Amino acid sequence: MSLRSNQSVVMALIAAGIALCPALNARTRWAEQTETDQSAAQKVTPPKGPVMEPDPSVGLMEKGFQHLYELNFDGARVDFRAYEKNLPEDPMGKAAEAASYLFEQFNTKGILTSDFFLNDTKFLGGADGTPAQNQNPLFVEANNEARDLAKRRLKSNPRDINGLLALTIADGMESDYDALIIKKQLDGLKVMKQAEAEANTLLAIDPSQQDANVALGMSNYVIGCLPGFKRALVWFGGIHGDRLKGMQLMASAAEHGHYLQPFAKVMLALAYEREHQMERAHDLLSQLAVQFPSNPVFAREVALSAKK
Repeated sequence: MSLRSNQSVVMALIAAGIALCPALNARTRWAEQTETDQSAAQKVTPPKGPVMEPDPSVGLMEKGFQHLYELNFDGARVDFRAYEKNLPEDPMGKAAEAASYLFEQFNTKGILTSDFFLNDTKFLGGADGTPAQNQNPLFVEANNEARDLAKRRLKSNPRDINGLLALTIADGMESDYDALIIKKQLDGLKVMKQAEAEANTLLAIDPSQQDANVALGMSNYVIGCLPGFKRALVWFGGIHGDRLKGMQLMASAAEHGHYLQPFAKVMLALAYEREHQMERAHDLLSQLAVQFPSNPVFAREVALSAKK
């Protein structure tokens, strides 16, 4: 190849290189810019969205009932009142507060014990003391407020779960108060029938609300324990009871209930003792003693049931 030809080839290569430079430079700049953008993106912190804080009332009801079954009634009321403050239109707060006053009186009178439950004179006749001496105005006031709040909610929504549950609990407690504390057994049975109807309505809407079965179970069992002539008398008033059905309903609440599950276990255990099923009673009482070790009543009842 001649010198002229070599020079032509070199010049062509140089020209081609010059032509490629803009494209290469563009690609280089694009790669550098992309790397810069990616690096910057990594450094930028995305803006934070709104953080959903948990409802401060969540857990207050659970904690309050824990205190209740530990016999720490003042502590329970602190939690229940805090719940009421956070959710003033929810009747469950007032119903729980009312329960704290009634359970405290039950504890003072020894009602949730085998000494009371196995004594027909007490079980069917009521607690020691006259009706006037046994008045519990704090319970009555809180329970009436719970009932009013529940009815207000149910007026706007007849299927309101908390409204129905609170109303069932309020009427169930009033029934116990009438029959066991102020010794108005007939009045107690009438309110018990009312609580039974409310419980059935609630369970038809939401079968998981097993706390309602406490009222149903109690009504059936207590009425079923009445002497024959009294059962016949209330039967004409449309009030019926069945001991075995009552125990089945309380067993359902004891297994699947929520706030009232321990109460259902207590009542079922005492019913088992009345029915001479001591092994079953001992098993339930042992569960309660383990769950609430600071409650001396459960520990005592476990020890007593082991000897019977």
